[in-house]
Amino acid sequence: MKTRTLLLLSVGTALAILLAGGVLLFQLSNEQNTVDAVRLGSEVQVGDVSIVVHDATVVEAPGDQVDEATILGVDVTIGGIDDPDGLDSFRLVTGDLSETPQPNVAGENTVAAGRCVEITVGPVDCRLDFDVSGAETSSRVLVLRRGDQQANWQLPSG
Repeated sequence: MKTRTLLLLSVGTALAILLAGGVLLFQLSNEQNTVDAVRLGSEVQVGDVSIVVHDATVVEAPGDQVDEATILGVDVTIGGIDDPDGLDSFRLVTGDLSETPQPNVAGENTVAAGRCVEITVGPVDCRLDFDVSGAETSSRVLVLRRGDQQANWQLPSG
């Protein structure tokens, strides 16, 4: 093949790739995959879990903690299935962090009163604690993802 033919083929291939990229960008710009925030106090079913998020309050961790941290306590009623690792489905998302619930804030061998430990079949009123001392923003969104379903709650900042 001549050089001129190879150059024309490469330019044609580049234009085809550019056109395909433009079509893909157009398709992605029209997608609506947002998840609307659930109102506090509303019951919602996320996969196999039924949950009501009641409120969120910021408290200082007890002074006997190694690092005195700022803890965001989220009061919930949760149930629907026996899942000892179900709390791993929660995330607290701020503008700069994504936190998982604190495993234990009362001490090494005890669980703080009212803390969520696991998800059970029967509904349980408990609290999820998140360390927000490293967060630089006051925007806080609680996210629960179970399977391919997700729910978001916009939490009060104060």
